[in-house]
Amino acid sequence: MSQPPEPAATPDRPHPAEPPPPVYPTAAPPPQYPSAAPPPQYPASPAPAYPAPPAPSPTAPPPQYPTGPAAHYPTGAAPQYPTGPDAHYPAGAAPQYPTAAAAPYSTAPTTPNPTVAPPPYPTAPTAAPPQYAPTGAPYIPPQPTTATAATAPGSAPADPAPDDLDYRHLGSRVHVAAHQRGADATAIGSLLVHVPSLVVSAAVVSAIAFALLGKAGGWIVVLAWLASGGLVFHRPTELAFAHRVLKLRAPLAQEQARLEPIWREVTARAGIEAHTYELMVENSPELNASAVAGHVVSVTTYALNEIPSSNLAAVLAHELGHHTGGHAWAGLLGYWYSLPGRIAWTVTKFVARIALAIAAVLSWRAYFLVAFVIGMCLIGGFMAAWYVTLPLVLAPYLLAFMGRKAELRADQQAAVLGFAGQMTQVLHQLQAEEDREKAQIVAAGHRLKEPGTFARLLSTHPDHHTRIRALEPYLRTGL
Repeated sequence: MSQPPEPAATPDRPHPAEPPPPVYPTAAPPPQYPSAAPPPQYPASPAPAYPAPPAPSPTAPPPQYPTGPAAHYPTGAAPQYPTGPDAHYPAGAAPQYPTAAAAPYSTAPTTPNPTVAPPPYPTAPTAAPPQYAPTGAPYIPPQPTTATAATAPGSAPADPAPDDLDYRHLGSRVHVAAHQRGADATAIGSLLVHVPSLVVSAAVVSAIAFALLGKAGGWIVVLAWLASGGLVFHRPTELAFAHRVLKLRAPLAQEQARLEPIWREVTARAGIEAHTYELMVENSPELNASAVAGHVVSVTTYALNEIPSSNLAAVLAHELGHHTGGHAWAGLLGYWYSLPGRIAWTVTKFVARIALAIAAVLSWRAYFLVAFVIGMCLIGGFMAAWYVTLPLVLAPYLLAFMGRKAELRADQQAAVLGFAGQMTQVLHQLQAEEDREKAQIVAAGHRLKEPGTFARLLSTHPDHHTRIRALEPYLRTGL
C-alpha cells in the first residue's frame, strides 16, 4: 500500500525547542520567561512559630511541653481542647472523644492515666422516659398543660377537672362477662306495657296498607314494619338517629383523651368490652348523660369538663347499667312500635278539635251534638275492647313507674362497680342546682309551683333524695 507524501517543510518555522517570543499589541516588550525558571511563589499565611527544641545532649533531659491549664498558644494556632478532669466545653461545641491523654502537639505516644476522669460531654436535653405504675397501683394519665389546653381547638377549659379515679384495672387481666347486654325485670315490664300500643299500631298499619295496596301489598308492608324494629340494634342507624334526632356528636380529640381511660376502667369493672358501646357528646351546660338505643352512651360537655374523673366514671357506670339491664333498647323498641298508634291518636284528637271548633261557630246545639258523638265513640270503643283501651290509658303512668325503677337499678349498678360515694356526690350536686333554680324563681317574684300528684306519677325519674337513700346501704358496706 502506498504511503501519503510527507508535507513539505516550512522554511520560516523555527525549531520547536526554540519557540519565538510572543508578539503583544502594546509597545512594551513581551516578558521573557526562562525555560528553566521555577514556578511563581505565592505568599501564604505565616505558620505559627514554635520554640525550637534545644540541641540533644546525652546528659540533658528531653524537652518538656506545657500540659497544664495555664498553657497558652499564640494567636492563630490550632485550638486545643482540655483533657483534664475539670474540662468543660462551650455550649454548642462538638464534643471531643479522646483516645489517649497526650500533650498538645506531641508526637510521642503516652500512656493514659487511669486516675483521671474523662471530661463531661454535653448532651441534648431529652424527655424523661414514661413512668409506668406497677401492677395494682393507681394510674394517673398525663394532663395537658394550661397553654396546650387553652390553644388546642376544641380543648377542655384552662383549669381541667381533677383526675382522681382509681385505675385499678390498668394493665391487669380483665374478666369479660358472658352477656354484654341483657334484659332485667324493668326492661321486660316496659315491653309488656307497650303491647297494647303495639296492637293498636299494627291495626293502624294494616288498615292503611290493605286499603292502599291490597291484600298482598298490605302483608308486605306489615311484615316490613315488624322487621324494622331490628334497626334499633343496627349501629349505623343508631348513630344516625343520635346525630340527627338527638343532636349528639362524636367526641373531639381532647374529649376522647379524657373519656377513653375513664370508660375503659368502668367497663373493665363491669366485665364489658369497651368497644361494645359508642361514646358521644351533647353540647349542654347541664350535668347529664344518657343511654341511647343499643350502643350509644352520651355525656354533656359540662359533665365532661367540670366534674372530677371519679364522678364522671359514676355517671358513665349509671348509663352502662341502663344498657346492661336492657332499659335503653327496650324503651326505644317500645316507642318505635307504638309510634303508628300515637300518630293515629294525635290525628284523631286534631280532627275532634277541628269539629268542635266548627260546631261552636255554627251554634251551641251543633257543638253539643258533636261533643255527644265523640263521647259515645270513646265510650263504645272502651266498652268493646277494654282490654286494649284501659292499658292505653294507664300506659303513661306504668311507663313512668318503670322508668323510676330503671333509674334506681342503674344507680345500683354504679354502686356495685364501686361508685356509690361518687354517685351520691353527683346526686347532691344535682339537688343543689335544683334548689338554686327554685331560689332564683322565688327571688324574681314568681310563685313556685310544686308538682302535683299526677305530675309526680308521670315523672320518669325519682327525686334526688329517694335515690340517695337507696344508695346508703352501699355506702355503709364500703362499695
